[in-house]
Amino acid sequence: QLQLVESGVGLVQPGGSLRLSCASSGGTLDKYTIGWFRQAPGKDREGVSCINRRNNSTYYKHSVKGRFTISRDNAKNTVYLQMNSLKPEDTGVYYCAADSGPVTTDQVMCYATVVGHWGQGTQVTVSS
Repeated sequence: QLQLVESGVGLVQPGGSLRLSCASSGGTLDKYTIGWFRQAPGKDREGVSCINRRNNSTYYKHSVKGRFTISRDNAKNTVYLQMNSLKPEDTGVYYCAADSGPVTTDQVMCYATVVGHWGQGTQVTVSS
């Protein structure tokens, strides 16, 4: 059974940077399309950035394009989300998710509400 563990919880000032990591046990992440989702207080969970398992193509929510970068390190079995120029509206609980479905592209993943595996989430707070 694939288990996902996020790390990188932090309080960051606006304009700052933070890198989130998603590591796994019970499986290798290169077999999965991976997504980073976030849930702000009082709002639905939304896809922020996703990376395809087949060709590593990526998808970004419009509001984070140019600021966030998703990447894989297969040797470490880890997926990262590098977040730069953080804004208060980036605050929320960030979840890593994985899915191995044959039609789960990066874009499909970021709009999915049902995926194969979820991490437990990690809090990111952007505040001065």
